[in-house]
Amino acid sequence: MAVEPPPSPWALPAAETADERGVVGVGADLEPGTLLAAYRSGLFPMPVDGGVVAWWSPEPRGIFPLDGLRVSRSLRQAAGRHEVSVDRAFPAVIAACADPTRPHGWINRQVIEAYTRLHELGWAHSVEVWSGDELVGGLYGVAVGGLFAGESMFHRSRDASKVALVHLVGLLQDDERRLLDVQWTTPHLASLGAVDVSRREYLDLLGAALEAPLPEAFRN
Repeated sequence: MAVEPPPSPWALPAAETADERGVVGVGADLEPGTLLAAYRSGLFPMPVDGGVVAWWSPEPRGIFPLDGLRVSRSLRQAAGRHEVSVDRAFPAVIAACADPTRPHGWINRQVIEAYTRLHELGWAHSVEVWSGDELVGGLYGVAVGGLFAGESMFHRSRDASKVALVHLVGLLQDDERRLLDVQWTTPHLASLGAVDVSRREYLDLLGAALEAPLPEAFRN
């Protein structure tokens, strides 16, 4: 059972007040209460130049329709070759996602510490993909009710991050109100079925998702 942290002392701006980049404001903190308040209101944090935390509400917003995942034959075969787990190795997954050699990296020490605290409270979760005893891929994100806000994924062998995504979608599919948020629709995610929705549509979907139950796999 997730532990509700103390409420945030900050009043975060409304998602609808975002500028042309999708930023509603900068500053505040990454305490658990602040992070949860942000996700519940349609925002997410990401550092900008200098490491200052910005709070984002992109227009459009990337989501993954749970009935729209495109699973190729090769991906299905890859899924059959790997073991998948949930919350077995959260620190290792977020560390791999934060690898400084990855292009466009944004996960700094402050972010790692913040989401590790959120994981310890039962709100942040990881999906791990294994080849034997070796961690070869995975993803992590935040689960609030029926919302899963995907933050990052990584792979060390072909299709391993996609295998994690296939498993995650399977965990979410038993309630049509659930929402898989991917923030921005990259060409890679679009090839797997991610789509863009307007900010207004996202907020409507979010409202319904927050009324849905947490997937059983995340009720630790």
